[in-house]
Amino acid sequence: MSNAPHPLLVLVAGPYRSGTGDDPAKLHANVRAMNDTALVLFRAGHLPVTGEALALPLLETAGSTGPGDPLFQEIFHPIAERLLTRCDAVLRIGGPSEGADRMVAQARAQGKDVYTSLAEIPAAR
Repeated sequence: MSNAPHPLLVLVAGPYRSGTGDDPAKLHANVRAMNDTALVLFRAGHLPVTGEALALPLLETAGSTGPGDPLFQEIFHPIAERLLTRCDAVLRIGGPSEGADRMVAQARAQGKDVYTSLAEIPAAR
């Protein structure tokens, strides 16, 4: 990794529901994969964030009954979309995901950097 001039705020985007059948253990595994990646970014000097880190507590507070319910639709992707406007870049991880691919497309439309591996992201000084 080369040196970035400053720490980047990086949205880690990967599958959450895709391929899980909404199985709680599989959903948890997908969140864990994003968090594991975020930890590596943090240790490289960046400020990583996931939409799930913000959305899931709000969904619980709002009384969501599970993925796909009306509260999920209101909060889950919209919070990531709002968050993306503040981020410097997106790191796309994992397998197929309509939501993560949407974050990548929006990042590109906003002129933000999009990375597909940790090795592409310069370390912060």
